[in-house]
Amino acid sequence: MVDLKKLPEHPEKDLQKLGWNWMLGTDTVPYVVNDVVVITEEEANQYYDAATTLYDMFVEAGQYAIDHLLFKEMGIPDNLIELIRLSWEDDRQVHLYGRFDLAGGTDGEAIKLIEFNADTATCIPETAIVQWAHLRMNGLDESNQFNTLYETLVGQFRYIKEENSDLTASILFTTMPGYPEDDANVAVLAEAAKEAGFEVDFASIENVEFSDGEGIFKQEPETGNFVRFDFWFKLIPWEYIGNDEPELATMLTTIVKNRKAVILNPAYTLLFQSKYILKVLWDLYPYHPLLLQTERYAISNKRSVSKVLFGREGANVTIHEKGGEQLEAEEGEYGDQPRIYQEYVTFPTDSEGKSYQAGVFIVDEPCALGFRRGGKILNNTAQFVGHVVE
Repeated sequence: MVDLKKLPEHPEKDLQKLGWNWMLGTDTVPYVVNDVVVITEEEANQYYDAATTLYDMFVEAGQYAIDHLLFKEMGIPDNLIELIRLSWEDDRQVHLYGRFDLAGGTDGEAIKLIEFNADTATCIPETAIVQWAHLRMNGLDESNQFNTLYETLVGQFRYIKEENSDLTASILFTTMPGYPEDDANVAVLAEAAKEAGFEVDFASIENVEFSDGEGIFKQEPETGNFVRFDFWFKLIPWEYIGNDEPELATMLTTIVKNRKAVILNPAYTLLFQSKYILKVLWDLYPYHPLLLQTERYAISNKRSVSKVLFGREGANVTIHEKGGEQLEAEEGEYGDQPRIYQEYVTFPTDSEGKSYQAGVFIVDEPCALGFRRGGKILNNTAQFVGHVVE
């Protein structure tokens, strides 16, 4: 059973001041809630250790996928393979951050990997700022949290700047239009980059210009001049670029190859993002205590969960009975993609039967924890729940 503590003060006013009204759920269930999950210091350390171990395993699995040419099985477009190889072999192409989604970890339940959001992970503002402020405004010690996400991001940006000292420390942050939560995630990242010594700017994807020979630009609306940036952070999935914008995929490969820009997160994070990596991990580390059995087909002797290779927010996830009969399914836009089948595991629940999935951010090392709360399949209606270490 998940141990919850209800805090009287809700961070609503501060969220409104920041313009983060999307967190308040005015027309729906509030996304940020008054509850926090209570965990012990030992449990916090176990999340840290699990994420550390898992990242090392993902690096081994990524190398295995490259060595054994598993790009097709992983659903990776051909036009991104060269860029994946380039970025993988160049130590200057640093993975900025990612988030492990985990089952268990509370009340003595074993931690199990659900998946790794390695390319375009969100939940940054709520993890780094909101849950921290929530403790503070309720008179609790805000240091009693597994949460140094913001400070660690600053350090990682500083490291990226040093590793690429041949380039100018100017970074353009980009999202797709119409997603205020994406803009909020990028706002926190931009603040961390600025603190690390970068000049930062923002442009929606339709206002970014790409040139094979010259790099990545934003046009200034006042003057019409084009400003070039040596670093580009895109909260746009790599597989979207590969599948929907093949010319851009080719152009970005040339840009990176010619050192006209560094792209964050690097293209090799697509190896980690593909759910097929869960099958590779199981093949490399069968019966590892942090893993769930994963196959290309429904598992005959146990319940399983089928997931499309590049689904997001629980879309097109199905829970199957032994042998494949469908028990519960989430609709979505990714239904035509290939699937993998992962052994089913129950999430920890509270007294109302709501499920809790832990999210552990890794920025060179594990640095923050938050929880998402919802049904058996966590979808885009799941709530964010902070935590306190007691």
